[in-house]
Order: sequence, then structure tokens, then C-alpha cells
Amino acid sequence: MKPTIRFLTLTAIALALSNCAQPTGPSTRQGALIGAATGAAVGGIIGHQSGRGLEGAAIGAGVGGASGAVIGNSRER
Repeated sequence: MKPTIRFLTLTAIALALSNCAQPTGPSTRQGALIGAATGAAVGGIIGHQSGRGLEGAAIGAGVGGASGAVIGNSRER
């Protein structure tokens, strides 16, 4: 698979996963933003070590955003 197609596919998957959590309030949105930023940074660093920095950042942003939204939503309840 070509690197560009792989990157676009992984980016689409990461975006789809980050939209799984439905933000209902400010804590959920803030958690999603903080999680996505942190996940992108950590994923980019880890991905860079294997030569796939952009893919790592995209996956990290998706996972971090979804996790942050879940944590933020639980704080609101």
C-alpha cells in the first residue's frame, strides 16, 4: 500500500474514532481536546522512532481524543 493512501486511511479511521464520543458539555469537549493533543504528541514521538511519525500522530490523536472525551464525560456525571 502506498504511504499516501495508508496515511489518508489511518487519518480517516482516527477521525471516525474520535467522533464516537458525543460531547455533551464543556468537560467532555475540553477532555477530548486535551486528549487529542496529548495523544498526537505522544503518537508522533513514538511513530517517529519507527519512521512513521504522521501515522503515529493520527492514531494517537484519535485514541487520545476518544479517551479524553470519555474521561471528561465521566467527570460531568
